[in-house]
Amino acid sequence: MAERKRTIPEINDKILQGKVRVWTVEELKNNVKKLGIRETYEQVDVICTGTFEPMESSGAFLNLGHTDPPIKIRQCWLDGVPAYAGLGAVDLYLGATAVSELGEGENSGPLSFPPKPPHHPSPVERGGGHVIESLIAGESVTVKAIGHVTDCYPRATFEGVITKETINQFYLYNPRNLYQNFIVGVNGGDRTLYTYLGPLLPRLGNAVYACAGALSPLLNDPYLEVVGIGSKVFLGGAEGMIVWEGTQHFPSQKRSPNGTPIGPGATVALIGDAKKMSRQWVRGCYFKNYGPSLMLGVGIPLPVLNEKVIEYCAVEDKDILAPVVDFSIPRRVRPSFGLVSYAQLKQGKIKIEGQIVRVAPLASLYLSRQVAETLKQLILQGQFLLTEPIAPLPKERTFISQDGVI
Repeated sequence: MAERKRTIPEINDKILQGKVRVWTVEELKNNVKKLGIRETYEQVDVICTGTFEPMESSGAFLNLGHTDPPIKIRQCWLDGVPAYAGLGAVDLYLGATAVSELGEGENSGPLSFPPKPPHHPSPVERGGGHVIESLIAGESVTVKAIGHVTDCYPRATFEGVITKETINQFYLYNPRNLYQNFIVGVNGGDRTLYTYLGPLLPRLGNAVYACAGALSPLLNDPYLEVVGIGSKVFLGGAEGMIVWEGTQHFPSQKRSPNGTPIGPGATVALIGDAKKMSRQWVRGCYFKNYGPSLMLGVGIPLPVLNEKVIEYCAVEDKDILAPVVDFSIPRRVRPSFGLVSYAQLKQGKIKIEGQIVRVAPLASLYLSRQVAETLKQLILQGQFLLTEPIAPLPKERTFISQDGVI
């Protein structure tokens, strides 16, 4: 007998009627061992994935509203952090990794800045991710702007205070989120290196990985057969959407027999209303001697349209591999110490060339599970419906690099 396939409208009807069957991806993995693929398919409609990890290619668009007289902003600082103003007159984009331009203990820059309250990071450590978090939390943020004086916009400067309630739009637009797998960073050199994975200690003193492994959303849809442009996601505590492929999207990455990429693969661009988000799931962070970033909770509900969805979601940490990369070689392509599984990584230690190396995750596995569980409860309560993709994400992409003469 041919397999009966479900549709997203059918699943949404079940959500609205309170009859939908939802499992987190961990529950799915445990149940499929007991029930098998076919029986599991008969018992679940939606599988909730989640992760909470640094996603530095993130940021927020803001529209401040017009001043009187009007100003056309050409330079702007939010709590001392520069925001990009090369858009409409009072449209801004604040990147998560933008760095405060205030000096330690001094008012530097073209305008004077008041000191931050003591609970904030120091100016050197504070960045765009922290400002985004503050706005989401309902806190006040200072605005300092220099205008491009024209007949339409005669105002030369502006200083004020904003909250998320006193501006028009405030939404996250993240060009690259949810890496489908990543790397494990180590340091074979003789000095500590400060990286986007955090400090890497010399002589293989530690190893750091950033992906949540089998919990991670896109690793449970390895060939992007369910997730696509237009898919609704849980983003920072609110509804979000996949709006395009992410930057550095690389679905052509080498793969294991189970379909999961061996190293960085697909990525997605996400959008969502930051006014509805929660500080619980959007947190500014700082990597010592590297810079600020943003910790972000993202979950994707995978509709169980056919048995193939179950098969892919059944993948376990022992079957997902990541390369161990030596950051002591300052090149784009760094040497690798081979592959390790996420099951090995989550044990807290791996062996490299006979040496036992301590391992730590950047992704919070505890909070990743909470993202999936929170999304599950929203669906069960009828507060989160699924959407059908309007277009697939690209399945092939070459990875272009710059090799100009230095």
